[in-house]
Amino acid sequence: MSAVNQNQLSATEINPLASLDEWEDDLLKRYPEPDAIATEKSKEAYRNYNEPVRDTVKEFYRLNHTYQTYDFVVQKRTDYLKFDKKKMPVWDAFEFLNQLVDDSDPDTDLDQFQHLLQTAEAIRRDGHPDWMVCVGLLHDMGKVLCLFGEPQWAVVGDTFPVGCSYSDKIVYPEFFSNNPDYSNEQYSTKYGVYEPNCGLRNVHMSWGHDEYVYHIAKNGLPEEGLYMLRYHSFYAWHREGAYDHLLDDHDRKMLKWVKLFNPYDLYSKNPTPPNWIELRGYYEDLVAKYLPAELKF
Repeated sequence: MSAVNQNQLSATEINPLASLDEWEDDLLKRYPEPDAIATEKSKEAYRNYNEPVRDTVKEFYRLNHTYQTYDFVVQKRTDYLKFDKKKMPVWDAFEFLNQLVDDSDPDTDLDQFQHLLQTAEAIRRDGHPDWMVCVGLLHDMGKVLCLFGEPQWAVVGDTFPVGCSYSDKIVYPEFFSNNPDYSNEQYSTKYGVYEPNCGLRNVHMSWGHDEYVYHIAKNGLPEEGLYMLRYHSFYAWHREGAYDHLLDDHDRKMLKWVKLFNPYDLYSKNPTPPNWIELRGYYEDLVAKYLPAELKF
């Protein structure tokens, strides 16, 4: 089955969201959390556009579910996991990510790095291990895919396994009927191309920033942190309990860590920026501990 020809899609079809973070509006409505992490405003105040529910999120998932085929994922892994696009020092990589400043995000007018820093600081404030603080700092680094020309539906959004039948616990499951794999005999069964309880490490997930940043960081962080990076958008699993038939015991052991991380990502945005002058020494030491001096993209 051929990969998607993105040249056949209009700019609006490729990037239907007004904001890279707009899909998170939908997340926060579907999965509300307590106020413990949202220290400067209540959870109800987050993602408040004072507008009706946006059709663009639904259109985003129509594209995502239509074009995230097994062959598409394999092709993107081949394209990007060679890491031959860019090579730069870690702190230059954060500056590169900051080209994705989003003026339309109602929760923050801070740049991408400041959001990552707020996430990391919320984790640090609650006394979690320093490797988890590093996960908070790094977790959205995979969004650099947008700077390499990838459409939004191949960068953000809830993730899910490809190569087997789609769970009805995935958001907007009705759109999978448009996916060529939906009626493919090889990919449409319960297990598809996988074996029972094969473990998520042997399952191809839909392509996006989670999978990409996992591969960027996989040689430096402990397994618990890598699960946080790789599966924090796999809501059908860690919120809905789907795909148990593909899990092994190691996945089940790691689930608590993925659940622990997600609220810090969704609810750490606050209008007051962290004091980078005070924090710089700590984070320079932290990054040097867990990441190489240069990152490959």
